[in-house]
Amino acid sequence: MPEGGSIVAKELVKVYGGKVRAVEGVSFEVPPGEIFGFLGPNGAGKTTTVSMLSAGLRPTSGQAIVDGIEVGRDPEAVKRRIGVIFQEATADGDLSGRENLEIAAGCYGISRSESRLRAKELIDQMQLADAADRLAKTYSGGMRRRLELAVGLVHRPRILFLDEPTLGLDPQGRAGFWSFIQKLRQENGMTVFVTTHYLDEADGMCERIAIIDHGKIVILGTPTELKDKVGGDVVTIKTSSETPDVTNVLKAIPGVSSIQRKETAYRVKCANGETFVPLAVGSVTKAGVGVAGVTVKRPSLDEVFLEFTGREFREEEGPTATDRAVMMGRVRDNFARRR
Repeated sequence: MPEGGSIVAKELVKVYGGKVRAVEGVSFEVPPGEIFGFLGPNGAGKTTTVSMLSAGLRPTSGQAIVDGIEVGRDPEAVKRRIGVIFQEATADGDLSGRENLEIAAGCYGISRSESRLRAKELIDQMQLADAADRLAKTYSGGMRRRLELAVGLVHRPRILFLDEPTLGLDPQGRAGFWSFIQKLRQENGMTVFVTTHYLDEADGMCERIAIIDHGKIVILGTPTELKDKVGGDVVTIKTSSETPDVTNVLKAIPGVSSIQRKETAYRVKCANGETFVPLAVGSVTKAGVGVAGVTVKRPSLDEVFLEFTGREFREEEGPTATDRAVMMGRVRDNFARRR
């Protein structure tokens, strides 16, 4: 497989029916080889943005440039360079895993002999050899997602779009799916653009993350940068006795923004927990008070999400009407290509 390509969004706007502004001036760049996370509440514009980037929807205005090609000018060339894994199941359950792969390869104009070779290669890579000739409807959830990932890779794309790829999988299935994605990137440098409802996935897998709300990007950066925007770390120091009170001792340490005391525990909000802890332990000890325990907690992406959207990130929320319309259009297009 070739190395990854770039993704560029320039002031993307999408208006439905002349009234509903689903996306308003979205701009960002994803360099080759990066895993880029795209998060937002339901109805925020995620699905619409991904569809414009992956040639599923035409923007009302602005530009989507994928692997150096403007999507609106040559959508078919873009589709040949990208793989898309939908949150909806798209594998044909009445075909075997091998048949799904060979038919998908044929849809991209790949010869029958080459299709067989690529199908075998991906079946082995996705650890599906024992089930390759079974009907896909007999596969477990994790196996089916690996098959759909293989289908999305059969034409050797430079960029992979993953739209809620692990939705409905158990923790083991999610971990297995992401191990395959990491392996692909290590071996081929593929660019990955992912939307997910699992913030732990975004935190652990994505090099940068953008959060969209009401059709606009509200914040973009690395997971660490996003957490830093919330206000640093929280350090809890437990002392061996209630007296003397060391609040003022801790407050004098550089980088401290607030302190709350409850009996022998001091909850300190500071710029950087790693640099604060040794200074705090030294200062408290010097004041004649023993330290019984220290914990450091980084702000989570849940707190970042709440800070910048005013909403909690609820996994159980369903798609909006706009999301469903876009999803169904993509599924129809996918099946049309296979016929």
